Amino acid sequence: MIIGLLSFIDFIDDDHGMPSTIRIQNTYDHRLRELVQSTGDIDFATRIGIPRSTARGWLKTASKDVFSIDIVEKDVSVLQEEIIHLRKRVNRLTSILRLLIVLMKISGFSLSKVRLPDGKLKCSLLNAINRSITDLPLKHILRILKISPSRYYSWKRSSNCELTDFPSCPKSTPQQLTLEEAKVIKEMATSKKYKHVPTRTLAILAQRLGQVFASSTTWYKIIHKYKLRRPRQRIHPTKTKIGIRAQKPNEIWHVDSSLIRLLDGSRVYLHAVIDNFSRRILAWKVTSTFNPSVTAELLIVASNELENEIPTLFVDGGIENYNSPINELIDSGRLRRILAQTEISYSNSLIESWWKALKHQWLYLNSLDTVNKVKKLVSFYVSEHNSRIPHSAFKGQTPDEMYFGTDKDIPSILENLRALARQKRLETNRATSCQICE
Repeated sequence: MIIGLLSFIDFIDDDHGMPSTIRIQNTYDHRLRELVQSTGDIDFATRIGIPRSTARGWLKTASKDVFSIDIVEKDVSVLQEEIIHLRKRVNRLTSILRLLIVLMKISGFSLSKVRLPDGKLKCSLLNAINRSITDLPLKHILRILKISPSRYYSWKRSSNCELTDFPSCPKSTPQQLTLEEAKVIKEMATSKKYKHVPTRTLAILAQRLGQVFASSTTWYKIIHKYKLRRPRQRIHPTKTKIGIRAQKPNEIWHVDSSLIRLLDGSRVYLHAVIDNFSRRILAWKVTSTFNPSVTAELLIVASNELENEIPTLFVDGGIENYNSPINELIDSGRLRRILAQTEISYSNSLIESWWKALKHQWLYLNSLDTVNKVKKLVSFYVSEHNSRIPHSAFKGQTPDEMYFGTDKDIPSILENLRALARQKRLETNRATSCQICE
């Protein structure tokens, strides 16, 4: 076997007519180079006369594909079939790679925002990177995966670590929980034995029991990390789908009072009367002190607009609804009173719902520093509620329109406008086209 070939070219110099010799670089059999690269031993090569620097250079360079003579001697048709097959395979792999890269860009996926606490996942990713380095530069691979070089080399240094289920090395962050402590938290958080104990209290109870000495914040992190579900599913009693509903205005009224605290801690009391049929606020008042007679004043103001109706008044058991002025008003026959949740099976929820909307949709969005400020805010919201804001239960009508019986055709008008909008939407979308459609 020819180990090396030393080539010399002799030529005649036209100017001087003297022979000249030029020595070119030695070439060696590829099988000898592959033997040194596979074994990592250069002694065999140096013993047969190959320079030590050349043999060491073979160890540093990657192996190259070499086509032997036996391939050239193949039939031309067989080679063409193999080339076509390989081209199809390369095109298929290129298409898959292109789709995956575009999908990663569109979805915004990035390993820089994802932790890989599992050691097996890190090892599999590192093995894939090592297999790809022979075909792609490392910086290009890391750019595709969106991994910083420092993170890659950190993983590579700790690739022999067999510990898993840790977001970081326990030696570098020894204050983190151990696997046994995390297991105890999982068992106690999912146990039905402690389902009546809140999570924050359960963290302290675990310390009392000598199980886990960790803060409640750590408990919440463990529960969120492992997606645990505490056995605290609520079982509510059957709720009434439809409560008390009047058939006409001034048939049923609701009256109640509520409390608001100002920025300085002082109290402000809100009183209101609402009509059940129209949800219209008939009368309201804001006071800095609690006065039980305010309810009677509001009922008198609201009843002055009545003609022959005698509303049924729903109230709770508060002192503002059971006092001498109210009793006198009821005894006069102008109103009938029913105690909510006692004489009926439904609560006084209509006025309670309005209190919630008033507070959370308007009052709590402003700075409540004085009583006059609260009065102005309530006055504005009552005006908006009665005359401008449509109620969802009335298909677009406002409480004033329901109370006074005006604009009864608004639901049908809105329905026709919705149909026209749908038709216009269809026409606009169908008329929209790109250059390909045209």
